[in-house]
Amino acid sequence: MELRSGMAATVWKVLVEEGQSVKEGETIEILECMKTEIPVESPIRGTAQRLPVQPNMSIDLGDIIAVIE
Repeated sequence: MELRSGMAATVWKVLVEEGQSVKEGETIEILECMKTEIPVESPIRGTAQRLPVQPNMSIDLGDIIAVIE
């Protein structure tokens, strides 16, 4: 499952690593937009297959920010 950004933002923190198991509802990344922290939660239980973002990276609306399988 691809997780896509719902807004233009900056990646503040990436809390998991590729290959790590995640639980449904677990915060995997934190984005920052206009001085507001926005947690990104895994919608499913699975494994973080791909995390194509890193801290301080700017992202746009619709960018893939994680792939959970």
